[in-house]
Amino acid sequence: MTLSSLGLLAQIGGRGTYDFLNAALPARAAALGGTALPIDDGDIQLSLFNPALINAEMHNQLSLSYVDYFSDIRFSSIQYGRSIANLGNFVGSLQYHNYGKFEYADEAGQRDGTFGASDYAFMLGWGRQLDSNFSIGAQVKFVGSQYETYSSFGLAVDVAGTYKTSEGWLFSLTARNIGSEMKSYLPGDASTMPFNMQFGVSKRLDHVPFRIILIYDNLQQWDLTYDDPLDLKGKIDPITGTKTESKGAEKLADQFMRHIVLGGEFYIGKNLILRGSYNYKRRQEMQIPDRLAMIGFSWGVGIRVSKFNINYSRSTFHVVGSPNYLTISTNLSNFSR
Repeated sequence: MTLSSLGLLAQIGGRGTYDFLNAALPARAAALGGTALPIDDGDIQLSLFNPALINAEMHNQLSLSYVDYFSDIRFSSIQYGRSIANLGNFVGSLQYHNYGKFEYADEAGQRDGTFGASDYAFMLGWGRQLDSNFSIGAQVKFVGSQYETYSSFGLAVDVAGTYKTSEGWLFSLTARNIGSEMKSYLPGDASTMPFNMQFGVSKRLDHVPFRIILIYDNLQQWDLTYDDPLDLKGKIDPITGTKTESKGAEKLADQFMRHIVLGGEFYIGKNLILRGSYNYKRRQEMQIPDRLAMIGFSWGVGIRVSKFNINYSRSTFHVVGSPNYLTISTNLSNFSR
C-alpha cells in the first residue's frame, strides 16, 4: 500500500522508476501545485524543479524542508546556493524519502523482524542569465533506492529555460528526469526515468498584490486518463459489463484539464503571503464520488521572521488526510558582520 500511494503522488503510475523525483518537498512548491513554477524572485526552494531560476540572489542561501506524509512516511531535503565567478550560479540539493518500517512475514503469517525502504537523490543545478529576458539552467541528478536488500541507482538531467517580458510575464519550459536506471533492483530489469515536460506562465498583477500562476503539465503525453478497476464512479453496467465513455467536447475538456494546474499568491504586506492551487487531474484520480472534500486543492502560508523565511502548506491527496509541508530558508550572509 505504501508504494502504491507514492505512485499516486507522482500522478502517472507505471511510467518508470524513481517517481519520487516528481514529489514536491519544498512547502511553497507544494502549496502551488507541486510542479515546476515560473517565479523568479530568488527563492532557492523553486530551483529543485526549475534550474533556470537559479541566479545570483541564491548565493549562500540555505533551505531545509520536511514533509510529514501519511503514516510513518517522512520526506526531507536540504538546498544550498553558491555563485562562483566565471562559472555561474549553482545549487546543491539532497533529498531523502523514508517509507518507514515493514515486517517480514512468511506464507503462514508468522512475523520475524522488520526492514526499511528509502529513496534518495543528490542534485547539482546550474543557472545562467543570458540577458535581461532569457535565462537557462540544467541539473544533474544522482538517484538511488534501497528496498530491503534490493538496491538501485540511476542518473538523470533536467534542462529548463525562462523568458520574462517587459510587462512582467514570465514563461518557463522544463524537461525533467532525462536519463535511465544504471543499476536495477534485479539483473536485466532496468526501468526508464519518469520523464516529464512542463510549460508555465506567471504574472504579478500591477494594481493588486496578487500573482497568478498557470501550469500545463505533461507536455509529452496528451491522454492522461486511465481505467479505474474499482469503478467508483459507476461507469460500468454490473449486468452487461458495458462501460459508459465520455465523448466529444466532454472528453476533450476532461483530457485537457488533466494537464492544468492553477495557483496564486496573495501578498499581505512584506512579511506574509497566502498561497493556494487546484490540480484537476489529482482530484479526478483520487476522489471518492460521495466524499469529494477538498481533494486536488493545496494551500499554504509564507512568513518572514527576522532573518528566516518560514513556509507551511498542506495538499489534499485523499479524504484520509493531508500531508504537512514545512520549509525554513535563510541567507547565511545575513549572519556575518
